[in-house]
Amino acid sequence: MAKFGLIGYPLTHSFSKRFFTEKFNAEKLDHVYENFEIEKIELFPEVISNNEDLVGLNVTIPYKEQVIPYLDELDEASKKMGAVNTIKVSQKDGKNFLKGYNTDTHGFEKSISPMLKPHHTKALILGTGGASKALKFVLDKLGITYISASIEELKENEIRYEGISKELLKEHLIVINATPLGTYPKVNTYPLIPYEFLTEKHILFDLVYNPEVTKFMEFGKEMRANTQNGYRMLLNQALKSWEIWGKL
Repeated sequence: MAKFGLIGYPLTHSFSKRFFTEKFNAEKLDHVYENFEIEKIELFPEVISNNEDLVGLNVTIPYKEQVIPYLDELDEASKKMGAVNTIKVSQKDGKNFLKGYNTDTHGFEKSISPMLKPHHTKALILGTGGASKALKFVLDKLGITYISASIEELKENEIRYEGISKELLKEHLIVINATPLGTYPKVNTYPLIPYEFLTEKHILFDLVYNPEVTKFMEFGKEMRANTQNGYRMLLNQALKSWEIWGKL
C-alpha cells in the first residue's frame, strides 16, 4: 500500500484528501491519503521518518516556502519561484530522496487561459504569499504584466491596497485574490478593493474554493465581471501531482 498526504496548518478543510480518497476508491487502488497537520515546519522530518510507505506529499499554507530547506532537489519551476506544493518521495543510496515541484503553475494556467481575451494584458494580484509566486510565473509565461497589493513591507512592483484606484483597475483587467480572505468559515471577509470600479471586461479569479462563491466573487458578479473560484486550479494541480508521483 502506498501512502500520500498533505502537510500544512491548519487543515480543517482539505480538498486533496477528499479528492484522492475518492479517486483511490473509484479506481480500486490500494492507497491511502492522510492529512499531516503540523504546527511548525520543524516537525516535517518526523512525517517522513514515521511513514515508511510515503510516496508523495502535497504542501499547503504556510509551508510552501518553509519546506524547501528540507528537500534534496527542486524542479526548475519551484526553484525559480521559491515555492513548492508537491513532493515526490523516492529512495536514493538507501535513503529517502525528496524532490520538490510546483503544480500550482499548471493548475492556474489551465484554469485561467480559457478566460483570457486580447484586452487582458495586465493583472492585479491581491497578496504576496507563496501562492502568488505560481501566479507570477504563469503570468510571465503568458506575457501578462502584473502588480501586487501587499500589507507587508513593500517590495518592487508592489502597492498598498489604498493605492488601488479607478485608474489602476481600468488598466488591470485581471484581479486575482491570492489571500485566504473569504475562506470558510470566515465567509464574510474579502480583500478591500474598490469593487465599484469593476466592469464586464474584468476577470476576478479567486484562489479560494470554499465557499463556491466568495464575497470577492459576489462583488465582481454585481459589476458583471467574469468570475472563477479556485476549484479548477486545485483539480488540475492535483492531477499533475498524481502524474509526478508516477500514477501508482
